[in-house]
Amino acid sequence: MPTHTRIRMFNTKDTYPNQSLDNDLCQAVRAGNTVYVRGQVGTDFEGRLVGLGDARAQTEQAMKNVKQLLEEAGSDLSHIVKTTTYLIDPRYREAVYQEVGKWLKGVFPISTGLVVSALGQPQWLMEIDVIAVIPD
Repeated sequence: MPTHTRIRMFNTKDTYPNQSLDNDLCQAVRAGNTVYVRGQVGTDFEGRLVGLGDARAQTEQAMKNVKQLLEEAGSDLSHIVKTTTYLIDPRYREAVYQEVGKWLKGVFPISTGLVVSALGQPQWLMEIDVIAVIPD
């Protein structure tokens, strides 16, 4: 009997057809009263990129994904306790953090921000993952 719930399972050979991958993953995991959300980018759940070249638009889509995944797990944005944001260029920081801030106004999570040389696909400008709780 599993001690956790996997949400939106997928295989990377379907989501990354341009790469030779074959990994079984999921978009979120609910373990007890904690929800771990996989890094979200500017791609909807059908694989369509939103905001080519636009870090703010990609962030908006990523946050829509985060919201939906948390709700599917039984939580919501107000219960986020930690965010980790990845940028491929520090010049995107202001636009990305302003957009995330709109979604998390009044939440006060802890956060980590990183600038990395690249993400999983060249068109992705940012990625965000979160940890949230499910209230008792």
